[in-house]
Order: sequence, then structure tokens, then C-alpha cells
Amino acid sequence: MQKKERKLSRKEQQRKKNFDAICETMIANGYIKYDLTVGVVAANVLAILVMAPFMALALWMFHLTVPNSAATFTAWDGVVMLLMIIALIVIHELIHGLTWGCFAKNRFKSIDFGVIWSMLTPYCTCAEPLSRWQYIFGGLMPTLVLGFGLMVVACMLHSLFWFALAELMILSGGGDFLIVYKILLHKSRGIEAYYYDHPYECGLVVFEKPGLE
Repeated sequence: MQKKERKLSRKEQQRKKNFDAICETMIANGYIKYDLTVGVVAANVLAILVMAPFMALALWMFHLTVPNSAATFTAWDGVVMLLMIIALIVIHELIHGLTWGCFAKNRFKSIDFGVIWSMLTPYCTCAEPLSRWQYIFGGLMPTLVLGFGLMVVACMLHSLFWFALAELMILSGGGDFLIVYKILLHKSRGIEAYYYDHPYECGLVVFEKPGLE
């Protein structure tokens, strides 16, 4: 059964047109295309499974560091947390853009942002090819900063509030970790490889030029 494509915005349609041209050029030049994208629904569902070990590790660290009597959480904390979650989701994508922009030749001119409104999912995309480890580093950076970084803050402050935020930020990185997992499973078969972030879907496309046998 063919996957039903979502309706693209005008900006996404333009990025798709440019990306299709890149794909045609790369294939014409002898590169093989490997699709390492993942559906938004699948990414959100699998995020729980992918990040469960990391969330359990964070809980264990917090339990060892913080006495039970020191951790408190009020109703007002819940209201503030909701507002912070919205802000941190935006910051999550900005960190993607900041990291990939540092690697791109045209810097931040190659970075763009969008929202998949049907899933209320914001995303960041890079229009330039990156190396394998540049892409992985940019993919993991938001979770390292907002997830594990906030976990350190929670342990230092003995704060259940920051712990809950950290766990949510770790969970929000599930899609990124899933994509990185797919990259690590992909065995390079070529002498050259270019990692292009997909312009409007979750994941990337790898172009590899086969080596001589």
C-alpha cells in the first residue's frame, strides 16, 4: 500500500522541488540513493521505546542524588512546566539548526524551519550535505543539552520540576535517536557519501558512489 503524502506548504513545495533536482543530479552522476526517513507517527510511537532506557537511567541518577523528602511539585509548577515545554520544543529545533549551521558551508543560510501541522510537530532542515558524524552530532545535540543537561540541573538543585522537564526533553529526542540509530545501522557501500537532511520529512537521504570491486 502506497504511503499517503501529506499536503505541503508553499515553502515545503519549493524545498521539495530543489531536493528533487539534487536527487536527479546525484543519481545521474552515478550515486545510489538510500532513504533513511521515518514517518512522524512511527517516530512519535517508537520514541517511547527508544528513549525508555535513557529515561530509566535518568530516574536512577535522580533517585541516587535526591532524597525523597527534598523533591516537591506543586500545581503552579505544572502550569509553568506547560509553558516551558512549548518554549523548549522551539529551542530543540533551534539547537538542531545552530549545530548543523556551524557545519554547513553557507552556515545558517542553509538552515530552515517548518511545522507539520497535522501532527503539531516542528522541524529543522539543512539544505547542504553533511558528513555522517556532522549529521549525527546535530541530531543528538538538542537531547544532550535539554535532556541530559537539565537532568544535571535537577540533581544539583534537588528539583522534581527540573527532573520532570528533563525526562520530557529526553522523550522528545526519541525521533532524533531513532534516525541516528538508522544511520548507524546503514553500512556504507561507497567511496563517497553525502548525507542530505530531508527537506520536509523526518530523517535524511544518503547518496553513495559505489567503489571499485
